[in-house]
Amino acid sequence: MAVLSRSRRAFWADVRFLVGIALVIISITGVWLIVSASDDAVPVLQANRTITEGEALSSSDFQIVEVGLGALAEGYLGPQELEPGQVAVRTLEKGEIVPASAAAAAAENRSTTIVVESSTGIPEDVTTGTVVEVWHAPPLDDGRSYDVPRILVADVTVRSVVESDGMLADKGTGIELVIDRSDVADVLAAVTGGSSLSVVPVRSGS
Repeated sequence: MAVLSRSRRAFWADVRFLVGIALVIISITGVWLIVSASDDAVPVLQANRTITEGEALSSSDFQIVEVGLGALAEGYLGPQELEPGQVAVRTLEKGEIVPASAAAAAAENRSTTIVVESSTGIPEDVTTGTVVEVWHAPPLDDGRSYDVPRILVADVTVRSVVESDGMLADKGTGIELVIDRSDVADVLAAVTGGSSLSVVPVRSGS
């Protein structure tokens, strides 16, 4: 019986020894992974505000963060790669790590901005960076009513909501939009032609 007891103690001692070795290996591996991830971290730019397409990029628009991107690091903009005269070629959300493809020279930008007034007001959830459609209803010949509304431009981005001036003005009816230069003539024609304009948010999944 004593021999059996000593055999059991020896067995459990061996098990505890092996478990101890395994824990040491796991601990060393964890430290190695943390150090390796730290070594792979590179400085990249992170937007500290929402930046819309066509806006000039400045160092004040970003903060520098260290991110472990590995082989993907070349696809993101580092602080040394931000050059004077660059603009955003798409909307950058606040907090987004900036892809290198999202910045380009101003000469390559095909967008511009235009301010329009919405006769139906601006929805409360429309803010900087919101994608919207602009609808217009052309005036009829009687001068008192409008034709059936139809889309004037689709998938344009809001640069800002412009507060109207004056005591009698409808507050918040003006909106600055980022649109392709090829659409400017159509929008201006609708404005000067007296069309009733409305801004409608594009819902995700719609």
